Amino acid sequence: MPAAYIIVDMQISNMEQYQQYMAAAPAAVAAAGGEYLVRGGRFEALEGDWQPARIAMLRFPSYEQAKAFYDSEMYRQARAKRAGATEFFNLVLVEGVSAPVI
Repeated sequence: MPAAYIIVDMQISNMEQYQQYMAAAPAAVAAAGGEYLVRGGRFEALEGDWQPARIAMLRFPSYEQAKAFYDSEMYRQARAKRAGATEFFNLVLVEGVSAPVI
C-alpha cells in the first residue's frame, strides 16, 4: 500500500493565532500515524510560476489514514484555531507510488 502525502501552501496573516494551530495540529497528525516532512523552512521555485508563501508536507501510511486525519474531530478542532489566521491555506492530498517489486 503506497504512502499518502498532504501538501500545503499557505500565507499566514496572524502569526499569534496561527501558533495556536501549530501547537494543536501535530497531535492530530500523530494520532493518524502521520509525520511532518516539511513545516516551513527554506525553499525556492526551480521551474514554473508557482511562488508559494510557506509550505508544509506530511506523510501518512495510506491515503485512507490521511483522509481520516483530515476528517477527524481532533484536526477539526485544530483547524478552528487556524480560522482567520491565514490569507489562504491550500491543501492537497496525493497518493504516493507503490514501491517497485525487487
